[in-house]
Amino acid sequence: MAAKAIIITLELSFLLTLLLLVSSHTHDQNAGRGTIPPTCKRIECPTYDVIEVADGYEIRHYHNSTLWMSTSPIQHISLVQATRTGFRRLFDYIQGKNTCKQKIEMTAPVITEVSPSDGPFCKSSFVVSFFVPTENQANPPSAEGLHVQRWNNVYVAARQFGGYVNDTNVGVEAAALRDSIAGTDWSSAIDKSHKAGHASVYTVAQYNDPLEYDHRVNEILFLFDMECERHAM
Repeated sequence: MAAKAIIITLELSFLLTLLLLVSSHTHDQNAGRGTIPPTCKRIECPTYDVIEVADGYEIRHYHNSTLWMSTSPIQHISLVQATRTGFRRLFDYIQGKNTCKQKIEMTAPVITEVSPSDGPFCKSSFVVSFFVPTENQANPPSAEGLHVQRWNNVYVAARQFGGYVNDTNVGVEAAALRDSIAGTDWSSAIDKSHKAGHASVYTVAQYNDPLEYDHRVNEILFLFDMECERHAM
């Protein structure tokens, strides 16, 4: 009986080890790939078509219905602090601090466009934006210090990551996305768009309320225009 118990224990231990190895391998394979954030099952998020899913990135196509209410550029050394400043302005806007005194439903994600400075101790430029709900897109209320941005036929390379965004991990994730798409046609299109001044260096998308600790979803986005690529052909 004792020998049988030992055999069963060893078999269970082997199966558990095998499951952990399979789980770890699957996680590594899917790192960076897009999944629908749980937040988007509760509140409205922008829609898009998935063009390609590959190792460490996803290519999306956002249509002309993607409208954002955006802050003016915020100069700061910290993305986290700049995003907080921008979000406070946008939160006041959806709470009725706008020309129509109209309350607007919360959406996701809140995005921060990043244009890094030339040096480590210099201020970078950040634009924080709120996705305008579909029902308000035809005539969104205006507000002082805010302006409307529309993504006209925009393509995006996206990489997802979990946890809380901080001033260190965004750079690491942006570099990982850049490495993942290196050598692809998408990388060439992104470089051409940036040189043409059509996009910020990268954009950080955050889908969760700060008080949500579990199942957090963030994204690094490289926006680009395929027209730049077509014109170069």
